Amino acid sequence: EVHLVESGGGSVQAGGSLRLSCQMSGSTFDISDMGWYRRLPRNECELVSTIHADDMPWSRDSVKGRFAASRDKYNEVIFLQMNSLNADDTAVYYCAVRLRDWLPQSPECGKADENMYWGQGTQVTVSS
Repeated sequence: EVHLVESGGGSVQAGGSLRLSCQMSGSTFDISDMGWYRRLPRNECELVSTIHADDMPWSRDSVKGRFAASRDKYNEVIFLQMNSLNADDTAVYYCAVRLRDWLPQSPECGKADENMYWGQGTQVTVSS
C-alpha cells in the first residue's frame, strides 16, 4: 500500500505561481507512474502532469509550458510547479501514483484500486 499526503494549495491571483507537494510513503518500490489530476468545477477529472519512473515528464496541452511535474527521488516527494495561473486552473488537485502501469487520462478522481493510490486533494483557487 502507498500513502500520499499533499500540501501547498491555496489562493493566488492570475499570473501567479504555486507549487504543490506530495509526500509518498509505504510500498513505493513498484510505482511506475506519478502525477497530478484536477477535478474541475463541472466534476470532470483530468490528468494534468506526470513524471514517470524513468523521469520522463508529460503535461496536457492546456498547461504545457506553464505546469511541470517533478520528483525528489531520495525523499520520495512529487511536485507540481504551476506558473502563469489563470482562472481556468481553479480546481481541486490530487496527486496519484500507479503501480506497474501508466496513469489513466480520465479516471474518477480519488477512486483508488489495488494498483492506484491518491492523495487527499488540495484546493487551488485563481482569482482574476
